[in-house]
Amino acid sequence: MAQAAAVAKQPAPPRRRGSSSTPRRLPYLLIAPAGLLMLGFIAYPVLSVFYYSLQHYNPTKPWRDGFAGFDNFTRAFTEDPQFWDTLTFSLQWVVVEVGLQLLFGLALALIVNQTFAGRALGRALVFSPWAVSGVLTSVIWVLLYNSQTGITRYLADMGIGEYGTSWLSDTATVFPAAIVADLWRGVPFFAILILADLQSVSRDLYEAAEVDGAGRFRQFLHITLPHLKDAIVLSTLLRMVWEFNNVDLLYTLTGGGPAGVTTTLPLYVAHTSVDAHDFGYASALTTVAFVILLFCSVIYLRLSKFGGGDK
Repeated sequence: MAQAAAVAKQPAPPRRRGSSSTPRRLPYLLIAPAGLLMLGFIAYPVLSVFYYSLQHYNPTKPWRDGFAGFDNFTRAFTEDPQFWDTLTFSLQWVVVEVGLQLLFGLALALIVNQTFAGRALGRALVFSPWAVSGVLTSVIWVLLYNSQTGITRYLADMGIGEYGTSWLSDTATVFPAAIVADLWRGVPFFAILILADLQSVSRDLYEAAEVDGAGRFRQFLHITLPHLKDAIVLSTLLRMVWEFNNVDLLYTLTGGGPAGVTTTLPLYVAHTSVDAHDFGYASALTTVAFVILLFCSVIYLRLSKFGGGDK
């Protein structure tokens, strides 16, 4: 007993200074290089846009450069009708594109989720357009819409339409033509995400619904859709942001024409900065677009109650 008491009274070995804090700091030290790169390549450009939005900055007119305050924003909202036209078309483009992509993507996901011969090949064909870059997609559809060698030529040979007509140069047909081209690329995105979520639905739920006498439509309405809610909300939000910022396809297909009817706000920003060299005003337009997207995203997530319920 005395020996045990003596051992118990022996002082604990001294702890090395900093030994307990090092493991806690290690994760932060490991992510520090990536964090610095993000600050350099993301935070700095974003902050630069906010800075230049408050400046008159045009390399072709250096005598006008200087602090502008909110003049660029005032110009956008009160003096530039093209800003409102491009913003209106951008919202129209997003609503139509995302709505149709979701509809067709959901239908394709439900089809390829079924068991049938050649399902693997069918899935590959459905998803393959998503692997094609935006510029290459634009080139493909420019060739398809070519008035001499494209779709319109073959339709004219069948007595539909006239020779030499181009859907991309007619204000009555350019919007649906651009919509179809972007649908070809965007539908697989929804199909991929929705199919991945569909495969996690327990078959027991459908079997129990069949026992209760529920048909296919009621099973889809009360089992499939509630389960897909978060996937649909997330995919539509991502796609809304991407479609709002769509530049490559419309720029290659139409260049914003004819007569500026297919000019989106980001495309107007590109023309303002690259062609007119008015970087201060272009930065202000970019800031406005950022605020609009942020506001709409927050409202959309709150109204949809994303992640707020169990499947």
